[in-house]
Amino acid sequence: MNTAVGFSIPCRACGQFGLRNVLSLGHTPLANALLTREQLKQPEPTFPLDLVFCPACTLLQITESVRPEQLFGEYLYFSSFSDTMLAHSQNLVERLIAEHSLSTNSLVVEIASNDGYLLQFYRQRRIPVLGIEPARNIAVVARKRQIPTICDFFSLALAKQLRRDGKRAGIIHAHNVLAHVPALNGVVAGMRELLHDAGCIVIEVPYARDMLDRCEFDTIYHEHLCYFSLSALDRLFARHELTIYRVERVPIHGGSLRLFIAHAASAPRSRPSVARLLQEEDEWGVDKPERYRSFAARVERLAEQLRDLLYGQKNRGRRLAAYGASAKGSTLLNYLRLNPGTIEFVVDRSTVKQGHYTPGTHLPIFAPEQLLSEMPDCVLLLTWNFAEEILQQQAEYRQRGGIFILPIPEVQVV
Repeated sequence: MNTAVGFSIPCRACGQFGLRNVLSLGHTPLANALLTREQLKQPEPTFPLDLVFCPACTLLQITESVRPEQLFGEYLYFSSFSDTMLAHSQNLVERLIAEHSLSTNSLVVEIASNDGYLLQFYRQRRIPVLGIEPARNIAVVARKRQIPTICDFFSLALAKQLRRDGKRAGIIHAHNVLAHVPALNGVVAGMRELLHDAGCIVIEVPYARDMLDRCEFDTIYHEHLCYFSLSALDRLFARHELTIYRVERVPIHGGSLRLFIAHAASAPRSRPSVARLLQEEDEWGVDKPERYRSFAARVERLAEQLRDLLYGQKNRGRRLAAYGASAKGSTLLNYLRLNPGTIEFVVDRSTVKQGHYTPGTHLPIFAPEQLLSEMPDCVLLLTWNFAEEILQQQAEYRQRGGIFILPIPEVQVV
């Protein structure tokens, strides 16, 4: 990482200048912009993908902002296709219902509610819900599941309108969405506006410290504008008179933070879990540019190791495929820049992705059953964050002699 100032743009959170270069992944296509066969013949737009660090508030962020409408107007990620995500969400919902004594008089709102994967568990308990989801195609699916859904981007203006309509949320969920937000302060201000005086905001974000320590560079893509430490989040919410009063580290998505947030006036004065993790981050060096300096070199070493393994398998006459037409898979494949034909195809459980092609690398996407019909020798597991679930689902492929290659946090053959 070059510690000299690299970009004359302000930090997305605190507005300060002086951002420091961390890693450049070059120009890449949008990670979820899957292609149809007809689109393969058309020029494919690419955008710079550069990661920088704000010494003032410790926020990691990318420099490029692609229009949200271009990223999320039509979206092909449906949370309900993951059994792990469903179980994770149901367990959290049951816990919050008990902790907050939620009832038919409560209101639970989820920002970026996707297909209703989480809110459905509240609805099953007859607790009123409201989803806010900008992707038109996904909002339609949620409504078919009887999840009331506003098709829009969440903002302070929308929060004020909901409040004028008499809506105040006892619980606001925002899972894996805060990283996608270009106007961080506007969205946080909107949460404060919509939150009941005694309410709770529950947020989950991938943890920047885990990303760096585990070399999870494939989580960097244009939808993820920010990569959060607790230190950065604590400053962000305090700016809006909101207090993070509890934090938990959860393993999903390669390591995430789960935050519990309340109005500063009503939040518990004691917050031991927050104090502990802030101290850990301070000792780790969260505000020190040198902590980030080695990341780029470690990314390149991992990529070289993975290339050598894949080319070695190919040179021995083995056929290679991949599992997971995911955003992180797009980042990984485009960064590897493998020779055409090294990987023959990708499989994915999502029926809405099947029949498309991967961005940049143009690999055809099939159903997982293609692994059994084609029996490639090796499968690169691009959705390594769901490795346990996928390896169980692919027990027959493995019993027939197929092997999986896990790329992150270190290259493994299983």
